[in-house]
Amino acid sequence: MTSGEAVERHGSMVRLRADHEAEYVRLHAEVWPEVLQQIRASGIRNYTIFLRDGLLFSYYEYVGDDHARDMAAMAADPVTQDWWRLTDPCQQPVDTAEPGELWAPLRQVFHAD
Repeated sequence: MTSGEAVERHGSMVRLRADHEAEYVRLHAEVWPEVLQQIRASGIRNYTIFLRDGLLFSYYEYVGDDHARDMAAMAADPVTQDWWRLTDPCQQPVDTAEPGELWAPLRQVFHAD
């Protein structure tokens, strides 16, 4: 990323099923290289997932020029789909998630560099 690139900050949250916590943590300790490659190819940088009290919070910075297109490309990637088949059953939407939405987006209310 160069200093002239625009950065979009994205945060979202989802519940982690208590009986899947160990599996979810184990999977993320050994993320497949192809999944990491697709994340980078989709313009995502500084991707981080935090866990507390059964809630997962994710944060990433998007440096591309068409977020919807890049997220669709990630969703169409067969290896990413295989990865999600392992991780999605570990999660459940928060109560306020939209229908069909697993990770609910968060509204940014503050940022300081």
